[in-house]
Amino acid sequence: MEIIEGLQRTQAQTLSYFELSEEQLVKTYAPGKWTVRQLLHHITDADTVLYDRIRRTISNPGQVIWAFDQDLWAEGLDYMRFPLEVNKAIYKATRAGVIHLAQQHYSGAGDKHFIHSATGSRTLKDEFDKVVWHNQRHLDQIALALAS
Repeated sequence: MEIIEGLQRTQAQTLSYFELSEEQLVKTYAPGKWTVRQLLHHITDADTVLYDRIRRTISNPGQVIWAFDQDLWAEGLDYMRFPLEVNKAIYKATRAGVIHLAQQHYSGAGDKHFIHSATGSRTLKDEFDKVVWHNQRHLDQIALALAS
């Protein structure tokens, strides 16, 4: 399945970035943007939020699920000092859960939905696809940062 390939591909690339040097982790892709370190923390946090939405939608479709403010998370969780090795383990475990659930539910996901507090009605399939899209978007930003 294409979704599984996308989840595995973005996972492998993301995990490799957790091994970057301190010099590489402080790079940004544009002035005033997050560092590679902050992007890795954000990717992990977003994966956990999306995983939670997926689980909630499988278990209890139709509910309202609240958006999260990524900047408040970055500040409140202190992305600059939070240990990367902790979030690497969380990312790896969460992605394994997403992959497992995608294998079980992606094909039949069309009728399960939830209401996102900011964007409205979304399907389970939308949320699985968003995991890959979101991760890839930030991997592209990391690649830009490392190329500078």
